[in-house]
Amino acid sequence: MDQADIVAFLERPEAHGGRGPVERVDTHISHVFLAGERVLKLKRAVKLPYLDFSTPEKRRAACEAELAVNRRTAPELYIEVAPVVRRADGGFAVGGEGAPVDWLVVMRRFDQSLLFDRMAERGALGEDHVSAAVEVIARFHRAAERVAGGAETVARIIAGNRDSVLRAAVPRPLAAARADALHQRCLTRLEALRALLDRRGAEGSVRDGHGDLHLRNICLDGGKPLLFDAIEFNSAFRHIDVFYDFAFLLMDLLHRRLAGHANRALAAYVDASGDVAGVATLPLFLAMRAIIRGHIQATIAHEGADTESLWAESGAYFDLAETALVPPPPILLAIGGLSGTGKSTLARAIAPKLGALPGALLLRSDVLRKRLAGVPPEQRLPESYYTPDWTERVYAELLRRAEVALAAGHAVIADAVSGHAEHRTALEAAARRAGARFIGIWLEAPLAVREARVGRRAADASDADAAVARRQHEPDASGLAWWRLDASGDLPLTLRRLEDALAAGGIEPRRN
Repeated sequence: MDQADIVAFLERPEAHGGRGPVERVDTHISHVFLAGERVLKLKRAVKLPYLDFSTPEKRRAACEAELAVNRRTAPELYIEVAPVVRRADGGFAVGGEGAPVDWLVVMRRFDQSLLFDRMAERGALGEDHVSAAVEVIARFHRAAERVAGGAETVARIIAGNRDSVLRAAVPRPLAAARADALHQRCLTRLEALRALLDRRGAEGSVRDGHGDLHLRNICLDGGKPLLFDAIEFNSAFRHIDVFYDFAFLLMDLLHRRLAGHANRALAAYVDASGDVAGVATLPLFLAMRAIIRGHIQATIAHEGADTESLWAESGAYFDLAETALVPPPPILLAIGGLSGTGKSTLARAIAPKLGALPGALLLRSDVLRKRLAGVPPEQRLPESYYTPDWTERVYAELLRRAEVALAAGHAVIADAVSGHAEHRTALEAAARRAGARFIGIWLEAPLAVREARVGRRAADASDADAAVARRQHEPDASGLAWWRLDASGDLPLTLRRLEDALAAGGIEPRRN
């Protein structure tokens, strides 16, 4: 169907009640019109291997599906499905009297500068923004409908990627031999994960998710993150393992060289969902997501617009896929020390540089204590939650999560005081059982420095204050076999000292 007349009508302010100017954005499957306080989306009359918008009836059904799918996460944005009608005088109108000739999704307009991708481009996207979005994603996944799926679902996606790469991405940026090697690595990873993927499907980790969770489909609205523009045209793109859904966000952050944001997102998702076992899927799932974006960029480059930059971006995606599929061996880095020595700050700084992408899984005892107590990390707990029994519960959960992640091949950072010898011994034993390297770091700083640091904390998971810092004492030096690190200086200096200690132990942190 030729939609040119309808598109021309929707470009005029009168189509929007006189509100203007009208901004038009085109994608390969939609025309989007922004005017005043609303957005109208017209699905293009196209038929592709994965969707069919070829008739008005099919476009209406797709509009209604889009409304239903996206009201799960953004009911504030998705208003209604409205017809484009032909009036008696031959003109068009949105709704009202007349015969429907096409259909629109009507949305409330939001500030486009608050899209996460635009915030990232201008350096305004903070790690806290990403953590807040991840909390929303984890809640959405918990509530999403369980669906069937497992290893065969993943196998079909890998096969589809292979077909798409052959059509679009050879010889640039992938030579045939390199494309074959990339595909074989995906298949090798799949076979190693087959039992886990099937088990995750049986246990409920395959859900009706979003399907397109990259930065452009997350925005700030009223100061809170909203997920929108979920895939409605093919439910198979949504009926996936929750970690594959989440991996798109991680991959997008890594591609944009926001390694710290990606690492923080991983820790936040595992913390909010409790899904530690899912980290085993990341080498494969990150690669699959990167390959999809790589062949899409290559396809667009074939069409001839700004080809050199598109080929370069396509190549960067394939480079990322290759890196993800060859992770270094797992390690357990334990960072201990009294309150105010800077354990968490240092752990966040080094985590993106260690282990499989997007870096070591950060397990923080202060956060785990709050999760076990059933409160948000920033909510203060009474003293009754700091008894020896509660501390043992926290360490037991930290050790359990660490061992699961390490056995899955993922690096872990244990951020806890670890002032007692039995806690330090238990951490080392967990690494041995998982077949992982262990490195223990003990941070030291004068009391005055520690008091000043805890006094500056705000909205932090730690409840330690200056009084707590004063009550604490260094463990007996004769029983402390960990590296002792002076942490009294600023973060860059302490980070350099930690990197030197790791290098002395044969571990070279990644340059992100």
